[in-house]
Amino acid sequence: MVFRSSAAICGALVALGVSVTVARSEASGVHASAVVDAACGDVIVGAASTYNPFKPGKEEGGPSTASGERYDPSVWTAAIKTSLRRKFGGVQFGARPKFALVEAVGKKVIVKINDVGPLKPGRIIDLNERTMRHFDPSMELGVIPDVTVRPLAGDDWTPGPVG
Repeated sequence: MVFRSSAAICGALVALGVSVTVARSEASGVHASAVVDAACGDVIVGAASTYNPFKPGKEEGGPSTASGERYDPSVWTAAIKTSLRRKFGGVQFGARPKFALVEAVGKKVIVKINDVGPLKPGRIIDLNERTMRHFDPSMELGVIPDVTVRPLAGDDWTPGPVG
C-alpha cells in the first residue's frame, strides 16, 4: 500500500514538473511569425560555415569580436560577411550587436551578429559552435548550403531557437 501511494505521489510530481516546464517554454518561447514580422531589409541567401577563432597561443577568454565582445562558443552568435556589414547596422567595435533570423534545414534560430569576416565565396555567415550544432548536431557538414539570413529590427531579442 505504501508503495502505491509513493508511486502515485511520484507520478503526480513528474506530471507537475512537466507541465511547469511546458508552460515556461511557451511563455518564454519566441513565435516564428512574430520574428518574421520583425525582419527588416532584404533576405540574404547563401551558405553558412562554422568558425572557432581559438588558436594555440591566443589570449585567455578568447579573442575579441568586431563588437568588442569576447568570442564565446556557448552562446548564439555569428559573424557576417564583411561586405554585408552595412545591412546589419555596421557591426563595429563598441556598437551594440545586431540580431538576425537564420533559417536552414527546417530550423530557425535568432543569433547575435557580433563579428564580421572575409568569408570564402558563396558563404554569407559564420556560425559559432553552439549555433552550428543546432543545424548540424554532429558538426560533420562543415558548410550548410541554402541558408537564409534576415536582419531583425531592434536590439531587444533573445538569441536561440525559434518556433
